[in-house]
Amino acid sequence: MSPSESIVPGDRLTPLTQAELGRYSRNILLPEVGIEGQERIRSARVLIVGTGGLGAPIALYLAAAGIGTIGLVDFDVVEESNLQRQIIHTTRDVGRPKTASARDRIRAINPATTVITHQVALTSENALDILRDYDVIADGTDNYPTRYLVNDAAVFLGKPVAYGSVYQFDGQVTVFDSTRGPCYRCVYPTPPPPDLVPSCAEGGVLGVLPGLVGVLQATEVLKLVVGGADPLIGRLLLVEAWSTRFHEVGIAKNPKCPVCGTDPSVTELIDYEQFCGLRPQAEAKPVPGISAHDLKARLDAAERLQLVDIREPHERSLAPFPGSRPVPYGQLVRRIDEFDPSVDLVFLCTIGQRSVFAIRALQRAGYSGHMLNLVGGVADWTSEFGD
Repeated sequence: MSPSESIVPGDRLTPLTQAELGRYSRNILLPEVGIEGQERIRSARVLIVGTGGLGAPIALYLAAAGIGTIGLVDFDVVEESNLQRQIIHTTRDVGRPKTASARDRIRAINPATTVITHQVALTSENALDILRDYDVIADGTDNYPTRYLVNDAAVFLGKPVAYGSVYQFDGQVTVFDSTRGPCYRCVYPTPPPPDLVPSCAEGGVLGVLPGLVGVLQATEVLKLVVGGADPLIGRLLLVEAWSTRFHEVGIAKNPKCPVCGTDPSVTELIDYEQFCGLRPQAEAKPVPGISAHDLKARLDAAERLQLVDIREPHERSLAPFPGSRPVPYGQLVRRIDEFDPSVDLVFLCTIGQRSVFAIRALQRAGYSGHMLNLVGGVADWTSEFGD
């Protein structure tokens, strides 16, 4: 398949109705799209993995464009903190499954679009079965294990992936298609250390940035579906929202890629949590945790504790934790002598993820005291007890 060909087989096309000719007339007027291009849009089956910041604009615009079948994969429910950027959900959807909320909005925009919801976490056990029936995958995920999983499953099935990612003010967009160019592993062969990758919940994201990147992903999907265009295969678009700059860099297929190279070493889906360092090896001791409720009980009993807040200053200013000592994560090991091994040491972070890595770092450095991770972080504490 050349870069200009459509991914939708011609034998699936059927004539547009008079109503469809009117509804999609602004697309059809474009000579690059025309009637046949709109027929391809209507015949296309697109899977959107994640219905959050990226998945929201992808779904809205693809539905409006007339994509015939949209699949949605997400296991999460809508939270109030999502609404700053996940524009497919509304305040009244808080607590609902994201797939149900997104399905209702898609149907409100375009009742002719068939919506298939997969209210599950995408895993190595179900990914191939879910991706198999779609023409193109739109990756709206926000974590490395799922990105590698989506990539590998797409490579095995020969599906293109409209990829996007965002963090704070910066985004990336490309199309990974191992049949015509590089895959995700060609560009990112190994994941970064998990303790160096804060999530959007910890590092923040400008609310409009996922909209900008998601719309670009939707554009790439439509280009793949219609054909006759130059998709971002072999090109990585870098988006700098705060300075409003766009840069493009070339990316190449790696012949030694473990998944799509000439002699692949990964030939089936693996344990991606372990691959990305998020699941400890069998010999690793579990990190002890303490719930917000139990921590409050110990504080109310005036137990002697060392509360260490490893968040960055801007995070602490948003949700202070009185009585804690601020020690940013990057300073922990060199300040190990400030902690008293005879007193329980409780680490505080935003959602309880960096604290796990902090404890493991001090364990490796030889700290002998008892350490605890506040499970769910300051976010859970605030939810339970307020500011």
